[in-house]
Amino acid sequence: MTPQETALLDQVTIDEPWALVESFSTFKREHPDDVNRGMDEVVERLTKHGVEVKVHEPELFLSLPGQARIEAGGVIHRAKSPAFSANAPNGFSGPLVYIRGTTNMDEEDAFESQLEAGPEMEARVRGKIVLTEGFASPAIISLMEGCGAVGVIAINPGVDIHWGICTTIWGIPSVSDLHRKPNIPAAAVNMESGKALIELAKSGGEATIFTEMEEGWFRSKLPEITIPGTEEPEKYVLLHGHLDSWDVGVGDNATGDATMLEVARVLWANRDKLRRTIKICWWPGHSTGRYAGSTWYSDTFALDLDENCVAQVNCDSPGCRWATEFIHVSVMSEAHDFLAGVIQDVAGKTLQSERPHRAGDYSFNDIGISSYLMLSSAMTDAHREELGYYAVGGCGMNIAWHTENDTLEIANKDILLRDIKVYLLAVFRNANAGLLPMDWRATAREFQATIADYQQQAGDGFDLSNAASAADDLLAELETFYDRAAKGDIPQAKANAAIQDLARILVPLNFNRSDRFRHDPALTIPPLPGLEEATKIASRSKDLWGFSRTELLRGQNHVIAGLRRARARCAI
Repeated sequence: MTPQETALLDQVTIDEPWALVESFSTFKREHPDDVNRGMDEVVERLTKHGVEVKVHEPELFLSLPGQARIEAGGVIHRAKSPAFSANAPNGFSGPLVYIRGTTNMDEEDAFESQLEAGPEMEARVRGKIVLTEGFASPAIISLMEGCGAVGVIAINPGVDIHWGICTTIWGIPSVSDLHRKPNIPAAAVNMESGKALIELAKSGGEATIFTEMEEGWFRSKLPEITIPGTEEPEKYVLLHGHLDSWDVGVGDNATGDATMLEVARVLWANRDKLRRTIKICWWPGHSTGRYAGSTWYSDTFALDLDENCVAQVNCDSPGCRWATEFIHVSVMSEAHDFLAGVIQDVAGKTLQSERPHRAGDYSFNDIGISSYLMLSSAMTDAHREELGYYAVGGCGMNIAWHTENDTLEIANKDILLRDIKVYLLAVFRNANAGLLPMDWRATAREFQATIADYQQQAGDGFDLSNAASAADDLLAELETFYDRAAKGDIPQAKANAAIQDLARILVPLNFNRSDRFRHDPALTIPPLPGLEEATKIASRSKDLWGFSRTELLRGQNHVIAGLRRARARCAI
C-alpha cells in the first residue's frame, strides 16, 4: 500500500458503524415505513459528520409477506411466504404431489431449479400443489406454475424457515414483464414439516396453503452521496448496498449499511485526495421488490451511468462472525486481479472468486459496468460443514440468513473493521487509479475457455471455430493495447475511454440475454448466453437439430460481432 492509502485506512474506526449495527438490531426493516426510518437514521448520522446527502423518493412496486401456514392431514405447519407469492388469505387447497428437488444445498446452483419442464412434468403436477426440497426460488415457482401446478411448498433444509422472493421479474415490472408475475400461492416450511408432508403426499393427501400478502406501490427513500473527484469529477465508482432486510437483518445487511456509512465518513473527510468521484447509495426494495431500488436507480440514471460509471461495487453481508476468508466472492474476470490485490493488502488473504450470480443488486449488467463484490467475507467450507450448516446467500454463510435469528450476535466487530477497510481501499484505489484497473485480457481468456467448453459439449453438432478465432483475435489486440498503454504510447485518457467502452460491449455480451437498458429475469445466465444452445444441441432430438443449429448460428453471429467491436475499440 502507498503511504496515502495507509493513512486513509488508519482513519477507520468501529465506533460509528457499530452504533448503527446496534441500532438496526432493534427494529425490523421490512415494511417501507420502517425502511424509511432506517434511511432517515443513515442520513442523520451522515449529516452529523458534514456529509452532503441527496435523498431520492421513488415509488417502488413491492410485495410484503404477512402470515402464512400450511394445513394438511389435520396438522397446522408453520410456514413463510416469499414476496410476490399469490395472496390466499382464505386458503387454497389441492392434492399434494412430491417432486424430489435440491437436497445438496452445497451445489453452486442451490437456489436454482434442478428440474426441467416437459410433458412428463406437466402430467405429474398439473392441478396439484407441488412439494419439493429447496428454497422458494423464482426458478422453481415459475417452472411449476408453467407446468400447471396450483401451488408450491418448498422444504427448507433445516429447522428454520427462510424468507425469500419468488418472482422472476427483476425490479419494477414493465408492462411486458407482468405476465411473469406469479399467480399461484407459494410457501416454505422447515425440514420436519417437509418430511411429514412428503409422507402425506405419498398417501394421496391434500394440503391448503394460507398466505397473506400486501402488494402495491410504496414511496421509498433512497439516499445518495456524491463525493466529488478533483481531476475527473464526471467519472465515478458506485458503491451500494441494501438497507431493507428480513426482520432486523443484522448480517444481511445492517453490517453492509454500517460499512458504507464509515466509508462515506472517511472519504468525505479526504475528498481532496480523490481523482474520480465516488457515489454511495443505500437501496430500498431489495428483499420485497427483487432489487427494485437499485433497478430504479439504474433505469433513472441509465444514460449517466452509461457515460460515466467506471465500476460498481456491491456491499452485502460484510463483518459477520467466523467470516475469516474471502471465498465464493463475486467478481467479473477483468476486475479479479485488482480486487485480489486489495484483499491481500488489507487482510493478507487470498481471493477465491466466482462468476457473479444473477442475484444481489447486480442491476447494472445491462448497461455494461464492470463489477466486483456482492457478498464479501465468509466462513470456511470446513467450518461450515463442522457446524452442520448448508449453503445460504449471505451472513458470511451463517444459516441465520433471512431468518429471525439474524441478530446482533451474527456480527463481529473485528471482522467488520477489516471488511470496512477492504471496501474503502477498493473504491479509493479504483477512483484514484491512473489507468483503470479492469484487465480485459482476463475476460478474453474467459471467453476462450467458455467457447472451448461449449465446443466440447456440442461435439459435431455445431462448429464454434469462428467464435474461437474472434476471441483469439481480441486477446491478441488487447495484449498490444495494454502493452502500449503501459509504455505511455497511448494517452491515458484515451486508454481509459477504451477500457470503459470495452465494458459496455463485453459485460452485456457475457451477462445479458436482452437488449441494453432492459433487465433479464432473475434466473441464472450462463457465460456468453448467445452460445448457450451449444450445451444442449448434442441431446436434442433429431427433429430439433435444424432449429438448434439456427439458434446457434444467430448466437455465434451476435458473439462474433461483439468481439469484433471490442477489438476495433482497443485498436487505437
